[in-house]
Amino acid sequence: MSKFQAISSLFILVFIIIFVTYKITAFSSNHSTTNHSTSNRYIQVQLLGVNDFHGQLNKYQMVSGTMAGGAEYLAAYLKKYIQKNQNTLLVHAGDMVGGSPPISSQFKDEPTIELLNLLHFDVGTPGNHELDQGVNEMKRLIYGGFNKKTGYFQGANTSYISANIIDRKSGTPMLPPYVIKQIDGINIGFIGVVTKETNLYVAPENRKEVEITDEVSAINGTVKHLKEKGIKVIVVLAHDSAQSDQTGANSSGVLVEMAPKIDDEVDVIFAGHSHEYANTVVAGKLIVQAYSNGKAFSQVNLEIDPHTKNIVKKQAKVIVTSHHQIKPDKETVALLNKYRKRLGSYFNQIIGEMPEEITRKQDANGESPLAKMIAESEREAMGVDIAFVHQGEMRKSLKKGYITVEELYTDMPFGHRVSKLILTGDQIKLALEQQWAKDYENRLQTVGLTYNWDPNAPIGNRIVELKDMKGQEIQPNNEYEVAVSNYLASGGDNFTAFEQGRLVESGPQVVTALIHYIQQKYPHEIFLHSLKNEGEKYKDLH
Repeated sequence: MSKFQAISSLFILVFIIIFVTYKITAFSSNHSTTNHSTSNRYIQVQLLGVNDFHGQLNKYQMVSGTMAGGAEYLAAYLKKYIQKNQNTLLVHAGDMVGGSPPISSQFKDEPTIELLNLLHFDVGTPGNHELDQGVNEMKRLIYGGFNKKTGYFQGANTSYISANIIDRKSGTPMLPPYVIKQIDGINIGFIGVVTKETNLYVAPENRKEVEITDEVSAINGTVKHLKEKGIKVIVVLAHDSAQSDQTGANSSGVLVEMAPKIDDEVDVIFAGHSHEYANTVVAGKLIVQAYSNGKAFSQVNLEIDPHTKNIVKKQAKVIVTSHHQIKPDKETVALLNKYRKRLGSYFNQIIGEMPEEITRKQDANGESPLAKMIAESEREAMGVDIAFVHQGEMRKSLKKGYITVEELYTDMPFGHRVSKLILTGDQIKLALEQQWAKDYENRLQTVGLTYNWDPNAPIGNRIVELKDMKGQEIQPNNEYEVAVSNYLASGGDNFTAFEQGRLVESGPQVVTALIHYIQQKYPHEIFLHSLKNEGEKYKDLH
């Protein structure tokens, strides 16, 4: 081989080595860049959701063997997760107020709205309980206004939306049906709806200005407007039920049935109302619900393509607010202490001692010991022979041992008053028949009456025998004095038969009647000597 050939061969070899090295380096570089860009080219958005808090600012519950709940722990968790991703929006799916313990209810639920403001909740929708005190009170808590018991309140900083709470006068939504929030250049549309069952659960006088319309129609109509604006990421805050296994299997509930009918542009649905666990995908829609009362919250993570504005990945977790894993939030503790001080010592007083638990759980006949006790207390308070109580009146069972005023107000938080009505025998029978409707069963607790019913008879014709406490048959045209809550008297829970009665007298709050009953039946050496005097300042706060 000549010297020239040797140099040429060496040059070619060096060239090949350089070329191969370049290709390998380029491949490695491109491969690394591809991995890097795949994980970083999408915008990471976090939605943290709460549902059915019910003003449980100072209440805790055991969840899977760990203590959870309480505003100070919920706040600590939410702040912690916001620190992990600044592209975060806080949302809620309704019933944040209503059915609240005294620390919130005695101040017209303003403390709970203060908590939402403290945490900077971005978007929320009313649940059925936001309407418990009427449309004007709901709007006062949202927009601010004056209340004769608490003075002026600034209102909520949260954007409240609802597409299916319709103003009867104007025929348009009472609240904005949607809101658009921008995060890192991405527009996200939020739509709010409340269960149509609100028409049954809220007393007629508190919803007379509004009509609750079909959720699916309201959602789809609003989606159309959002799509016209070019919004491709759409989240629904729905105060409607959903549940699933921890794996996402065996899903059920109203929203699971609705999902296939809802526009496919909807990506995520935050559920509520049923207080269940849900984390499932139905018809391409991620549905999540985090129990209730602040003992958990929902974390939804979205990956969004900044070019197409579409979600490329979505997943959710339901996170329990376990106390042993976090320290309480100091700002929230200060808020709670402020209202504890204002509440005073009245609610800490012991009124009696229960020898055993009085459960609210219903038996096969739809009756519960606690409902019967409440009915007895109402009957005695009004001096009548017959009383009716609906199951929704009480929230929890009465525990064994000492019972305080606060516990009773927490277990019976709605501020209903006892009413004395005159009903005919036919109207009493009709009320009992209304326990059964086409799609649900809603049992009444009665005292002073006995009756037999045929479960196989047509709805409306199930009561076959009806007698008073003396064993005499209830006569269709005879008139009878009956004690019920003012909620039932106004046709609440769809018991419209009570509306036909004649109001004779308005009595004490249902909870006050029960306090007096427990004092008499289950006395303790510590009595509420100040009940009459100190209680005067609380009795009308509802």
